Amino acid sequence: MWLEASGTEPDTGTTETPGTEGNTTEGGADTGTTPDSAPVEMPDDGTLTENVGQAVQGTVDEAKRLSDVFWDWLTDSNMWITYAGVALQIIIVFILTRIAIKVLHRVIDRSLLNRQSEKRIRLNTRRVNTVGELLKNVVSIVCNFILVLLILTQMGVQLGPVLASAGVLGLAIGFGAQSLVKDVITGFFIILEDQFAVGDVIQSGTLKGTVEVIGLRTTKIVSFTGEVHIIPNGSITTVTNFSMANSRAVVDIPIKGEEHLGEAMGMVKEAIKDLPERNSNVLMVPEVAGIQSMTTAEYVIRVVAECLPNANHEIERLIKMDVKKALEHKEQVRLAELEHAASDED
Repeated sequence: MWLEASGTEPDTGTTETPGTEGNTTEGGADTGTTPDSAPVEMPDDGTLTENVGQAVQGTVDEAKRLSDVFWDWLTDSNMWITYAGVALQIIIVFILTRIAIKVLHRVIDRSLLNRQSEKRIRLNTRRVNTVGELLKNVVSIVCNFILVLLILTQMGVQLGPVLASAGVLGLAIGFGAQSLVKDVITGFFIILEDQFAVGDVIQSGTLKGTVEVIGLRTTKIVSFTGEVHIIPNGSITTVTNFSMANSRAVVDIPIKGEEHLGEAMGMVKEAIKDLPERNSNVLMVPEVAGIQSMTTAEYVIRVVAECLPNANHEIERLIKMDVKKALEHKEQVRLAELEHAASDED
């Protein structure tokens, strides 16, 4: 009642303090926020579901589009006919190339290895094998190179720029690899001039052995004790070939000075006279050349035997064994005579 009489409005229960204007709620409850902070809005469940649905639908549409593109490509009959024609042409070219290589290989074999016809050139078998294998490799490389060019042509590749680039690249490699080019050229002339062949015994520098492989870049030889030496062809300056001509076995036999020369030479001749019959590598009866050297204690008789290539070391060992057996037999006979003379005196 006294409020009405005083003419003032009743207090509604809300108060305003400095700095908190606009931060009150109905009923006088303070939210406790500051003017700088904004209210956090939580996403609506319906909006989130709508976004997820749109993303899924976009993925499904993209998958359908890709499947349609793939199906159109898969069902393009004209494209498959074109591809089939190109593949068929490549297969035919490949088969024809294989046939050409086999035919050329057979022609090389018949031209070089046929020994029945008198009209054909007769060559050393080892050299024929060497040249034949080299020609086969060259034929295979050339035919395969032509095959690659034909395949690239069928695939629509322009060969002009490719060949020009290959020529420039080959020229650059040739200038940068002069030693390699030197090895290849030297190997070509080794085979062309028939300096040595597979199976020959050669010596180059300090290396001696049997030739196993002759390539355009390297030569492989195997020594008598089994070591394998690989020599670049460019480093082969001098070669000694022991297989191109007949060899000679030379044996020096020391004889005691008190032995009679005629008896010693007769004994040696008798020991080796049947050597050609016992060993086919000996071409004729060995020759007793005579005295090679002489001292006050002994003299040396030299024996020379002509034999097949690379058989001289074997024949030298046989001659030494035969002479040694003859000397042992002579010594046994001498001892037997002495024993017989001693028994007669007794």
